Amino acid sequence: MRILISADMEGATGVTCTSDVVPGTEQWQRFRRLYTGDVNACVAGLFDGGATEVLVNEAHSAQRNALLEELDPRARMLTGRHKPLSMMQGVDSGVDGVVFLGYHTGAGADGVLAHTYLENSITEVRLDGVAASEGRLNAALAAEHGVPVILVTGDDLTCAEATAYAPRAGHAVVKDAVSRYAAVCSPPAVTGPLITAAATAAVAHAGRGRGDASAHTVEVDFDATHLAHAAAVVPTVRLAGTRTVAFTAESMTEAMKAFKVVTAIAAGAVDGVYG
Repeated sequence: MRILISADMEGATGVTCTSDVVPGTEQWQRFRRLYTGDVNACVAGLFDGGATEVLVNEAHSAQRNALLEELDPRARMLTGRHKPLSMMQGVDSGVDGVVFLGYHTGAGADGVLAHTYLENSITEVRLDGVAASEGRLNAALAAEHGVPVILVTGDDLTCAEATAYAPRAGHAVVKDAVSRYAAVCSPPAVTGPLITAAATAAVAHAGRGRGDASAHTVEVDFDATHLAHAAAVVPTVRLAGTRTVAFTAESMTEAMKAFKVVTAIAAGAVDGVYG
């Protein structure tokens, strides 16, 4: 039984503000250890539940945050940038289930450090007309490969949202959101066993299916018109409103690749404090 962990950082134990997750800051160095602790707690539970192989895909920012030297030696880590499937790299390698660890709510929603790919500038993303967090986008990609989402960890709002896009997945709530930059947090001594227990139970829901590739439409709302115009230079991407672009792709895999291009170009069009 092979399990993939897609490990983001905003939903990790104790994380509540920008400096906690921005590489190079003192707080980031501190929270790397807590983040790695969440990963290890999950790895332990997956093996307890019957997993035979666990791959941890680093999914936050530059994707070099977890401490390899502290990783449970039974797991392997996929680390570094420019992976074709980004947060979901490895989902096409024959895994039987995926864990969304340290996830968060999407742009325009309540939740700790809520965003979708870009920390700001995007106000909402919609997948086939439904507001979509990274979790919903990644769950659709997993489904295309026949891989079930078996567990989601993060704040309470993230886990509540996951009931819509992954109704069979387990949850491990490590903090209760108060605002975008505040939460009631439990310490690692509490969240670690919570994640382990949830991961152990989650393995029962693993089991790869056939998958189904179909066309999807993605819409992206920006907070400024020039970002939409910049993104609309991408072939197949069209202006769908003053601050909105849209595109349709023949599969979720292609949709996510296009979405990466759109967000990269929009990020490059941000100019100083005016955005």
